Amino acid sequence: LPEILVNCFLYRPAISFYKCLIQMYIGLFLVSTECVLLAFMAYDRFAAICQPLHYMQTMSWRFCISLVAAALGFSALTTLINILLQPTDFCGRNVINHFACELQSFLKLACSDTHTSELFMHVVSLFLLIPPFGFIVVTYGRIGWAVILMRSKEGRKKAFSTCSSHLAVVGVFYGTIMIMYMKPQRKSSSDQDKVISLMYGVLTPMLNPLIYSLRNRDVKGAFWRVFGRKRSE
Repeated sequence: LPEILVNCFLYRPAISFYKCLIQMYIGLFLVSTECVLLAFMAYDRFAAICQPLHYMQTMSWRFCISLVAAALGFSALTTLINILLQPTDFCGRNVINHFACELQSFLKLACSDTHTSELFMHVVSLFLLIPPFGFIVVTYGRIGWAVILMRSKEGRKKAFSTCSSHLAVVGVFYGTIMIMYMKPQRKSSSDQDKVISLMYGVLTPMLNPLIYSLRNRDVKGAFWRVFGRKRSE
């Protein structure tokens, strides 16, 4: 993101080939990891609301570490395969019609056959988006039914507070990334593609600290103390 901001103020922004590869594959790794982690976080909400008495046993430290390791391992594997399938010949002006180096835009510059790379990208997109998103939908269906059965208004309010932040991130992240990677690909990148990529590449990371931290009572208290102190001064 800092490099994107710098490039916005340059007349002819440029990036070296290897820096472009590093930027692209690190971004691909992190986005893939988030796809899986958001599904695991939905299970955490399910355990907290539907099985509250067994939550500490269900979501133990060992189990949580295993989930994170599985997400990182799967993302590293898919990123490595994309690196191995990367085309070797590039031609033309080597101008990427995008704010940053992204796999879809990068493959459009290749002179060699990219059919295998594009096919693998679509297959991985299906595995990274459809099963996790389907799992999230089913999980929140169970959570919603559990909330309906609650008699306490305070319990419903607490359940909503627990799930609202996660649902906000899931809506922005999965909604935009599905539009980007599951639609038929064109030969060139459009301005619409660039805007969509900013939604899940910039907006979601920007919202994460606000969405998750401001739910914490200690953070809320510190925020209002600082805000109140500035007003009094």
